[in-house]
Amino acid sequence: MELTAREDIEAPQDRVFAMMSDFDTIERQAMRRGVEVSRTAEGPGAGMAWDTGFRFRGKRRQAQVTLTEYQPSERLVFTSVSGGLTMVLTLDIVALSPGRTRINATTTMSAKTLSARLFLQSMKLARGGMDKRFRKGVAELAGAMETRLRGAA
Repeated sequence: MELTAREDIEAPQDRVFAMMSDFDTIERQAMRRGVEVSRTAEGPGAGMAWDTGFRFRGKRRQAQVTLTEYQPSERLVFTSVSGGLTMVLTLDIVALSPGRTRINATTTMSAKTLSARLFLQSMKLARGGMDKRFRKGVAELAGAMETRLRGAA
C-alpha cells in the first residue's frame, strides 16, 4: 500500500532539509507525543537507527526505525519494521526557486506475516480516509516548518 503527499514551503531547500534532519528535535517532539525513543546508532547519515515504543489501537507496539538513505539537501529515506509490517518513508526535498521548496512524501507499507497482511488489508479498505489523514499530516508538518523558519529568519 502506498500513500503520497506533496507540500510547498516558502523557504530555501537547504534550510528545509536542515530542519527535517534535526533528529534531536524530532526525537523530543515524538517523546512529547508519548513515543519512547532510544537512538541505537549515531549519525547523521545512513545507518542511524532508533528503537521506538508506542500505543496503537490499544496495544503496546515496538518499531525499529533506520535511516537507510541520506542525501543532504535532497532526500531522506526511513525504513521501519514493526512485527511483520515494514514501512518505508521517502522524503524528497526539491527546490522550486531560491526561496521555495517542495516536499514529496511517500510511504510504502508491506506485510510479511498473516496478521500484518490482515492489518494492511483493513487499511486498504479505508484507503480514502488514510490518504486524507496522510496528506493532512504532511500539510500540518509543512505549515509548522514554514512558521518556524519564518521566525528564525
